[in-house]
Amino acid sequence: VAYVLSVNGVLTTLNLYYNEIGLKGAKAIAEVLHVNKMLTTLDLSWNKIGEGGKVIAEALKDNRVLTTLHLYDNNIGPEGAKAIA
Repeated sequence: VAYVLSVNGVLTTLNLYYNEIGLKGAKAIAEVLHVNKMLTTLDLSWNKIGEGGKVIAEALKDNRVLTTLHLYDNNIGPEGAKAIA
């Protein structure tokens, strides 16, 4: 999924909720967010990303296209939430 998103020129919305991608998946998605210029909505709810919230937050510093991000029930903790805010 990460490779396809990195070369994506069409997809604007992606729902990956309930996939249990964890920290490893969050890191892969973060790499994509650095280069993807089409994705405007991403739902990562219920994926147990935990510390991956910080990784996603870091990637969002480079991404000016994503406008909607759902992270419900991921246990990102206060530090992850602060980083994303």
